[in-house]
Amino acid sequence: MAYHTLRQEYMQMPPVTRAYTTACVLTTLAVQLDVVSPFQLYFNPLLILKQFQIWRLITTFLFFGNIGFNFLFNMIFTYRYCRMLEEGSFRSRTADFVMMFLFGATLMIVWAFFINLLFLGQALTIMLVYIWSRRNPYVRMNFFGVLNFQAPYLPWVLLGFSILLGNTPWVDLMGIAVGHCYYYLEDVLPQHRANVKVIKTPQFLKHLLDPAPEEDHVPPPEFRPGGFNWGNGAEVPPEGHQNN
Repeated sequence: MAYHTLRQEYMQMPPVTRAYTTACVLTTLAVQLDVVSPFQLYFNPLLILKQFQIWRLITTFLFFGNIGFNFLFNMIFTYRYCRMLEEGSFRSRTADFVMMFLFGATLMIVWAFFINLLFLGQALTIMLVYIWSRRNPYVRMNFFGVLNFQAPYLPWVLLGFSILLGNTPWVDLMGIAVGHCYYYLEDVLPQHRANVKVIKTPQFLKHLLDPAPEEDHVPPPEFRPGGFNWGNGAEVPPEGHQNN
């Protein structure tokens, strides 16, 4: 019964979230079981360019370290905010969601050529958190039952928490910077310059990934409260928009 419930819950995950989190877990298990070594996975520009070890462009986003608190913490946030984005503002727009991943990963890889960073999965997680937080600015957050704040501060709270755990701040700062680039190009710039679309999803991706349009479909609210009191919250309407 437990296996059936777990399998049902797994299959109900949206496709991109399911594929990415599964790849992260399987990669970590492969390292834990000594099937592969982290030295075969990390981002190394020389090995990529001179020995054509192209897989490192992908595996650098899949390994979050050995199984432990840091791994579980990152995977929970990756799953949670990836799923809320995919089921929220990217609902029925799987191709655009994949394009967001490709845009973020490409920008991070370009910057990683100039910054000595080995694994970029945590930066990708922070990017997802940043984009979600800017699209849900009035959601109230509670972090470990101690801090209360609005969603746009969440990436910075996670940055501070990461520093407290002894991690380098550059990975999180890269995720915040890339997330802001995407948010600005996709959400802010079109408001100031009509019909300006910098990030364009190729038509073949749309034909391949997007479902047929549904008539009279109203997407659900992007925020769905979960069970983690380090990142859950409740939406608070902007001032002047409260129900009377």
